Amino acid sequence: MVKKDLDKALAQNKKASHDYQILESYECGLVLTGTEIKSIRAGKIQLRDGFARVRNREVWLANVHIAEYSQGNIFNHEEVRDRKLLLHKKQIAEIEKSLNDTGMTFVPLKVYLKNGFAKVLMGLAKGKHDYDKRESIKRKDQNRELARQLKNYR
Repeated sequence: MVKKDLDKALAQNKKASHDYQILESYECGLVLTGTEIKSIRAGKIQLRDGFARVRNREVWLANVHIAEYSQGNIFNHEEVRDRKLLLHKKQIAEIEKSLNDTGMTFVPLKVYLKNGFAKVLMGLAKGKHDYDKRESIKRKDQNRELARQLKNYR
């Protein structure tokens, strides 16, 4: 049996690591309709402004745009709607407790397929200040310059 690339990201939220400090990550299942999963498999999903919140001991993903399926009919889905995330009760309680702290948010990091099911990697995050963002950019540039110097040295 040939092992497929299971963690091939269909969509990534690169802005999340720039705007937030990711403290912990969770793998969540998604409750989707038929045309939504077909659009996700085609890579027509956008996570940029997405976030999740806890309501009635359930976690709901909001502001994630899944494009309308082109071969869909009258039963096509709404592009932006709240979608339920599948997590264990203990994880939900842990997340709810963390979200009650100030400055904490629950953001999607990437969407991928695992054994035929769409999964979302969600991150429990704390917002960065402007000076933190400048510091991380500076550190990234220094690492890139160091890698160039090592490459030239060899």
